Amino acid sequence: MKISQIDYSATHSFSPLVIDYLQQNKNLAPFYHRFPAPENFEQQIAEKQFSAKQRALLCEELEKQFALLPDVHANVRKNLDLLKQPNTFTITTGHQLSIFTGPLYFIYKIITAIKTAHQLKEQYPDYNFVPVYWMASEDHDFAEINHFTLFSKAYSWETDQKGAVGRFKTNSIFSLIESLPENFPLFEKAYTEFDTLSAATRFLAHELFGEFGLISIDADVPALKKALQPVIKNELLEQITYKLVNGTTEKLAAAGYKTQVTPREINLFYLDNGLRERLVKKEERYQVLNTDLSFTQEEILALAEAQPEKFSPNVILRPLYEEIILPNLCYIGGGAEVAYWFQLKEVFDYFKVPFPVLMLRNSGLYIAKNSANRMHKLNLQAEDLFHDLPSLKKQVTATYQDTELNLEEEKKQVESIFAQIEKLAVSIDPTLSKTVAAEAQKTHNALMVLEKKIVKANDSKYETIYNQLTSLKDKLFPNGTLQERVDNLLTYQTNNPEFIRHLYEAFEPFAGKFTILEEE
Repeated sequence: MKISQIDYSATHSFSPLVIDYLQQNKNLAPFYHRFPAPENFEQQIAEKQFSAKQRALLCEELEKQFALLPDVHANVRKNLDLLKQPNTFTITTGHQLSIFTGPLYFIYKIITAIKTAHQLKEQYPDYNFVPVYWMASEDHDFAEINHFTLFSKAYSWETDQKGAVGRFKTNSIFSLIESLPENFPLFEKAYTEFDTLSAATRFLAHELFGEFGLISIDADVPALKKALQPVIKNELLEQITYKLVNGTTEKLAAAGYKTQVTPREINLFYLDNGLRERLVKKEERYQVLNTDLSFTQEEILALAEAQPEKFSPNVILRPLYEEIILPNLCYIGGGAEVAYWFQLKEVFDYFKVPFPVLMLRNSGLYIAKNSANRMHKLNLQAEDLFHDLPSLKKQVTATYQDTELNLEEEKKQVESIFAQIEKLAVSIDPTLSKTVAAEAQKTHNALMVLEKKIVKANDSKYETIYNQLTSLKDKLFPNGTLQERVDNLLTYQTNNPEFIRHLYEAFEPFAGKFTILEEE
């Protein structure tokens, strides 16, 4: 496997905010705490306060969740035990419960968290670092997770279930499994032997990443929600996050950055079986949208005290929830996630919760052997592939011919000749100037027509080459975007069982570079 790295800016696929963050642009400094460099974790460790009571609660809940698996990998068991120790911290990434793991970037997030944890252990041997996958089990946007693309074909799961997707029953996914082009035993087992999407996803994450010690957590449980009670009550009474995030959003916009999320006055959902709907305050009552549920202030505060699990944080408060219940040092996310975390620092400051180190997940381009062979046959390097197709056509054409396909030099010569003719004609009769100019324009137009015909003839000559180039681009950049945003894990792991291991070996989280993996 040949591994290379390029700047994220060279991919033309990431926002100015992401590029500026990687370059540590001073304009972004007010919106985060510490840059993701190994040396900055010493202070982050010293700052992270996590009580023995919090740790005991977390570990007790994790033990319950992993007891639901048929067996626990030895490295996962080791990390579950390490989490009980006060010198153990987490490196966390989060993602929705995408069926069949969804697009590749879900895998890339987890690999980045795993590699970061392992490298920090080398840097700080007196501490332990556990990679964590935060399961977005309370999310209710089913349309974002109900499909995946396998071997360039889309598959989707249709169900009329509502509410938090982690609670969805998986029995209706069987028809989708039967429609797949081949059998995938691990995934079949996940969705047939575990009755909820949350349980199935935990099993998959464990089977795929257990050897690396990954811990998955589902925070949709009463015991963990109790830790969020002070935030819930503040949100209901003060709506402070609305004010703070709006203020930060204005500052980011003034600095020229596009923001990702818009805060609500109350950034909480009401959560129940089959239901996750926004809470809004109208006059003196709290209402659950699209339902008949309504509460007085006294009633809703009593509910928050007795059943905090009825409240679900939205995208504004979920990061705070994560950092409250985990001994976390670093959060790993995609470009959009990093952008919305930048909107939240003042919220963390207000609640006196340390803002984690924000790390952009690793991104990569995986070039299978047949694609690599085609690329080299076209005399291209991997980094060339990020150029648009017209530019690549010109580049490829140039390698097969000695002269550039245009008549620019000839046009200049003709212009020079007509300039001499005009000079002679005007010396005899000044009125001939327009006639000469008209003839010069006709000749120029004729050359343009000839140039287009020559280019077209050349295009036909190289049609096979262009078809190969187009096919290569379509293969490596499905739908014109990075493969990690479309393709599924199984598209690659089916042909390369060591795909995840190769990713682990190739990714360098602290390098801040885009990774290219090329089969040899």
